[in-house]
Amino acid sequence: MVSPVKVSPVGAELRRWRQRRSLSQLALATAAQVSTRHLSYVENGRSTPSADLILRLAAVLDVPEAERDRLLVAGGFAPRGPARGLEADAVAAVMAGLRRLLDAHEPYPALLLDDRWDVVDTNAAVDALVAGSHPRLLEPPLNVVRLCLHPDGLAPRIRNLAAWRARLLHQLDRRIARAAAPAALVALREEVRGYPGAEPDPGAPPLGPVSLLEVESGGQLLRLVSVATQVEDAGDAALAGLHLETFLPADDLTRRRLLG
Repeated sequence: MVSPVKVSPVGAELRRWRQRRSLSQLALATAAQVSTRHLSYVENGRSTPSADLILRLAAVLDVPEAERDRLLVAGGFAPRGPARGLEADAVAAVMAGLRRLLDAHEPYPALLLDDRWDVVDTNAAVDALVAGSHPRLLEPPLNVVRLCLHPDGLAPRIRNLAAWRARLLHQLDRRIARAAAPAALVALREEVRGYPGAEPDPGAPPLGPVSLLEVESGGQLLRLVSVATQVEDAGDAALAGLHLETFLPADDLTRRRLLG
């Protein structure tokens, strides 16, 4: 009797990342300068990859820095860039700078979000924007996707809900495709898809990095341009996934209303 081969955790993870990137074993092996036979052995657990090979494969697969450390740990190696908390000394200066950016953006709304769209910090202008939402949606961890699309949140006040909903779902799909452990994001996507709301217009133009949000606030219509900016810091896993969501007035009327 032939005993079944036990697939190593790192081999299974590398195969999952390869399939997520829609690469064949041949394509990945060629790009990483390793034999297809050896890559096959790594994926099915018959060969244990070195730390250097894990990192080389991860680079070709465009695996995020924080997830590369998880691959190393799965392969039995120490992480190269250990994760640290957002309040650790090593990242405190970066976080302080990001918070200054939030304050400098006033009187226009700005948020600092993590990779699940949970709020890390905001400026004071966001308070007026979310006023009137059900208190339970504003309790930490405050998730902006849930807040925007929930019928007790901003959804009833968003005039272009179909387009805004399509943008958020599109971003969720992209983040799920890149995440090593996407279960929480998949659950969030299924949750918000179940909310009542306008369906996207199939004839709408393709989504881009800049989006328009039309939302009622304080009895007035605000037309805001939204721009998402990824925080890039390959040296610390605590910063991986953070992004700034900033809003600017799309017209003079909105600008005057925000300036008060």
